[in-house]
Amino acid sequence: MRIQKFMLAASAATLALTMGAASAQEVVRIGTEGAYPPFNVLEADGTLTGFDIDIANALCEEMEVQCEFVTSDWDGIIPGLLAGRFDAIIASMSITEERKQQVDFTEKYYNTPPAIAVPNDSELTEATDEALSGIALGAQSSTTHSNYAEEKLPSADLRLYPTADEYKLDIASGRIDAVIDDVIVLGEWLDSEDGACCKLLDTLETDPVINGEGAGIAVRPGEDELREKFNAAILAIRENGTYQEINDKYFDVDVYGS
Repeated sequence: MRIQKFMLAASAATLALTMGAASAQEVVRIGTEGAYPPFNVLEADGTLTGFDIDIANALCEEMEVQCEFVTSDWDGIIPGLLAGRFDAIIASMSITEERKQQVDFTEKYYNTPPAIAVPNDSELTEATDEALSGIALGAQSSTTHSNYAEEKLPSADLRLYPTADEYKLDIASGRIDAVIDDVIVLGEWLDSEDGACCKLLDTLETDPVINGEGAGIAVRPGEDELREKFNAAILAIRENGTYQEINDKYFDVDVYGS
């Protein structure tokens, strides 16, 4: 009887230690937008889906930490990181010199070019500054794509929107003549019922200064240990096939880029 009691007590202690270890698993809070399909989408039921989200979960699993997602408006996402609302940003944020003045970045986890879409009945045939002169061009504010339009397409009448969804509504209703964004984002929209209004005009040549080095994970300055954990995890999922599985779930092309 005493042996049985001892064994039961030992089992209970082991279970308690196991549960304690599980509950003590480090939590990494991930900031994301939730309004940039197919990369990050906040569904009607409150769940987050998309390439960024799957990549984040795969990285957290590789790092043996628990992901906890926090949604944020794009304009407030870097201030949210700096204020400690979350520990990292995984939201298709391009690595640019301007942003490096505020946050630290990991290596890229994907890199795709910008493009321009127009209504199906548009007479535009090329995406040059001359061709777009006077054209109402929509872009999401505070993005590399709006910066690209300002620098490379100054003759266009640039209209800025808080989210990609809002410029999509305006081009579908005829209030603007063209939009600029990531080619994958535009392609996903154009293939949907909501994007039936429009077509891809052209893919644009990237400018490393404006478009940056690809999308990376942003962390607060000085968070070197967390940044390097993410870097190691990115390399690991690239090598073990997890990255390719997630890529193929969403895309017909390799979005990692050169």
